[in-house]
Amino acid sequence: MSDENLIKSTCKELGLTYKQLGELIGYSEAAIKAAIAKNEISEPMRRAIELYKENLKLQQELADFRTLKAILSR
Repeated sequence: MSDENLIKSTCKELGLTYKQLGELIGYSEAAIKAAIAKNEISEPMRRAIELYKENLKLQQELADFRTLKAILSR
C-alpha cells in the first residue's frame, strides 16, 4: 500500500479527518497533509498509524471478551 493510501484508507476506514488522525497519533494536520502531498510517510508516522489501528482492534476484542464474560457469569 502506498503511503498516501495508508493515510487516506485509515481516515476513510475510521471516519476521521486528517486533523483528527493527526491528533490521535501525535502529529499535526499539516504533517499528515505534507506526507500525502509528498507521497512519502516517515517510518515513525507509519508505525504510529499501524499501532493506533492495532490498539483499536485490541480494545474491541477486549470489549467482546468482557461482554462474553458477563453473559457467561449470569
